[in-house]
Amino acid sequence: MIGTDGTLGPSEEARMKVLLVNGSPHTEGCTYTALREVEGRLNVEGIATEYFQIGTKPVYGCIACHSCNNSDYCALTEDRCNDLIKMAEQSDGFIFGSPVYYSGPNGALCAILDRAFYAGGRAFFQKPGAVVVSCRRGGATAAFDRLNKYLMISQMPVVSSQYWNIIHGNSPEETRQDLEGLQIMRTLGKNMAWLLKSLANSPRPEQEPWIGTNFIR
Repeated sequence: MIGTDGTLGPSEEARMKVLLVNGSPHTEGCTYTALREVEGRLNVEGIATEYFQIGTKPVYGCIACHSCNNSDYCALTEDRCNDLIKMAEQSDGFIFGSPVYYSGPNGALCAILDRAFYAGGRAFFQKPGAVVVSCRRGGATAAFDRLNKYLMISQMPVVSSQYWNIIHGNSPEETRQDLEGLQIMRTLGKNMAWLLKSLANSPRPEQEPWIGTNFIR
């Protein structure tokens, strides 16, 4: 795994791991089918993978208590937010997958990502990431844009493919018929592996002290 200084010895390359976040309530639905295609290519490239499944249990939204400022974890422990942060700490890259609901990502996924990125942002900071979305027909680009904002505010190198990371289908069987979508996922996996290996021995950029302003001062 890449160290805190952003470097990795060549003998440790095989220990690099990508966390695949399945933001669908369906364990093996269309989103999972897309993630599996990415995973297959990552594994071919020697990158280990692990899944985080959001599941069907209730997920809380952020209550702005700011308790995480003193702990790096969320004070709400009834769902899997802190599990995600802990798994992220042990991961070198991320693929966030979501179905499209009303032209947006799954609301439960956004609720848990709001808290995970705010409370445990250090676990994602400057690590490569990508987003994939699955839909029957429309709304994919809006959902894709929404999720990418988590990556960009965390200075995560955003991994691309040959097209936007979108796959279509109303069932896993239909999803597997989207041959271009499947190719996009494989290309994404290959590019993620290439970027991880390229960054393995590169120190992270130094950070300026944060300057926070708003629009009235």
